[in-house]
Amino acid sequence: MLSPYAPVRILTFAQSLDRGGVESALLRLARGWIAAGHRVTLVTGPSRGPVAAIPDGVEVIETDGSYLGMARALPGAARRMQADIVFCPGNHYSSAAAWLHARLGKECPPIVAKVSNRLNRDDQHFPVTQGYRVWLRAHRAFIDHMVAMTPAMAEETVAMTGIGADHVSVIANPPGLAGTGVPTPPITGSDYLIGIGRLAPQKRWDRAIAALADVQRRETKLMILGEGEARGELEQQIDSLGLGDRVRLPGYSTNPLSALTSARALVLTSDFEGVPGVLQEALAVGTPVVTTDSSVAIREIVADPRQGSVVPTGDAPALVAALDHWLAPGRPRPDPVPERGRDSVERYIRLFEELVLRRRLLRS
Repeated sequence: MLSPYAPVRILTFAQSLDRGGVESALLRLARGWIAAGHRVTLVTGPSRGPVAAIPDGVEVIETDGSYLGMARALPGAARRMQADIVFCPGNHYSSAAAWLHARLGKECPPIVAKVSNRLNRDDQHFPVTQGYRVWLRAHRAFIDHMVAMTPAMAEETVAMTGIGADHVSVIANPPGLAGTGVPTPPITGSDYLIGIGRLAPQKRWDRAIAALADVQRRETKLMILGEGEARGELEQQIDSLGLGDRVRLPGYSTNPLSALTSARALVLTSDFEGVPGVLQEALAVGTPVVTTDSSVAIREIVADPRQGSVVPTGDAPALVAALDHWLAPGRPRPDPVPERGRDSVERYIRLFEELVLRRRLLRS
């Protein structure tokens, strides 16, 4: 649907498109904004991994791939394109938004920031927790509007940042695109669990691997689709537990749907998350999920015990018990649940247009 207003000039940014779900969601949104007749400029570093292609029509300003290089490029990009809106795609990038606001001052376009990860971080320790909470309260000084992906995340955003509820919207991520490229094949001849996500410390795949060693059905396998800096440690753990024939780390997949559909359950063992799209993708194809309680949004996604199990973060026995439950022979699979966010592009556009109009009225 084309906007009744003039095209909105949207500036957005990502250190690299190789990072993960935040960047993938950003590209899906950008594709929709371009299709709706708006202009999108993306400041980002070179991408070396098998990521989704940058949509046609997106203007790319390439940086050196460092966070600092990305942040430094933002003020000039905003001035050159005469940006109407700045979209900060996730928590990781909010310091770059703060830098942009400081550099441009009153000339800074409205900044819309999406909450991509849990804000109330019980995995942190003093004094990091205290410093992080001070930083969240500072967001009121440079963020004009925040977007949470579920109602519970919106409540947490208001509580943790002090930003008024009238400056927080609930907009889901758009659904994942259909898989592209060569499909990742299922594991044949054995029941298996699947994990999908970066091999990063946050994801705590070591918990899933350790749990596999203790499940009752010893022939069960585990496939984790993703790439990242934790690969070496995970491979060492697999060797030390003697699970080399049961755990597979085939790398990042652009087309995991076949493997996801055939798995007995999807496993997510993170310390913290936002609204994990992979849970919604699993439930959309009728694959049950076993997940840590890593976000206030988890129980909004896994709303029925017939869809999966939510276990306390760090509770190893509870994780094993949940896996045993879903690995039991004859356990029924959940009915498919349609993914949320099919109107996300339009809702973001309406928000952007409202903020642009409000800014123009204030300046007139």
